[in-house]
Amino acid sequence: MSKKYNVYGIGNALVDIVTEVDDQFLIDHKIEKGLMTLVDEESQTRISNAINMSKSNKQCGGSVANSVIAVAQFGGTSYYSCKVAKDELGDFYRKDLKANGVDTSLDEHELEEGITGKCLVMTTSDASRTMNTYLGITADYSREQITEHALKDSEYLYIEGYLVTSENGQDAMKYAKQMAEENGVKVALTFSDPSMVKYFKEPMQEVVGASVDLLFCNEEEAMLYTGKDNLQEAREELKKDAKRFVITQGENGAMIYDGVTFVDIEPYPVKAIDTNGAGDLFAGAFLAGITNGRSYADSGKLASLASSKVVTQFGPRLEWHQAKDILQKV
Repeated sequence: MSKKYNVYGIGNALVDIVTEVDDQFLIDHKIEKGLMTLVDEESQTRISNAINMSKSNKQCGGSVANSVIAVAQFGGTSYYSCKVAKDELGDFYRKDLKANGVDTSLDEHELEEGITGKCLVMTTSDASRTMNTYLGITADYSREQITEHALKDSEYLYIEGYLVTSENGQDAMKYAKQMAEENGVKVALTFSDPSMVKYFKEPMQEVVGASVDLLFCNEEEAMLYTGKDNLQEAREELKKDAKRFVITQGENGAMIYDGVTFVDIEPYPVKAIDTNGAGDLFAGAFLAGITNGRSYADSGKLASLASSKVVTQFGPRLEWHQAKDILQKV
């Protein structure tokens, strides 16, 4: 019996505000370049005020949100369980998800008072992205946000690594994973960011547990998680914790382990101007591919082309017509 959703995602709902800055700006404001840093609202407001916000682009975001939108763009069906506040940005977030073809728990749960989370994405001329995130109400993400009927009616549960930063987030990850396993739903997980593996390695290992069906990570995360200092050893070690996995390698493409063999995915050479969301888009396009009859190699090709396209423009998402063009090519 076919499931209603290809992918059911859980993660932090953040309104992404994407803007351009120079290296000096990061130095002046003591912002660590290239990383995601959690900040309080006051710090984020101070930095926002120093930026020309009129030139910034706003959209619903968060790592897994970007991925489930990509699933929908590449011909799949997706559902997103998240938490926003009963405020202007929360309303914007819900409408943006719906406009992008994603069903959401926000239509089924009463919204609470509070502040919707925001992520200030600062891109520099070398295409590096630096994120300052104020979680707002999504810091309280818990198992209450999990929509049981939608999860059970999905092929894959897709878990965001960023949830590991709080105890209630860790609990929600484990709870959703257990429910998926009990109901024959495959489990996919993304490490999200090297800092999640570096600073939350033990809880991350607890969430991964005996194994996940599909893991998404980049080279740095793979080596940090396995404690190995080269990719050859790291990928062998990863087999113990993931039945299948994808290691993205930036401009060198990606490496996929399909459970039997390694598949190298060629990169598409482009001039990158913003790498924000490339990994999220890769995962979403890949999940759309494998749940809609494509092989791992073919899905990897689709995902590689999609992410090579998104890095040539600002923001973590493609337009729908761009996704359609890519589908016709692969």
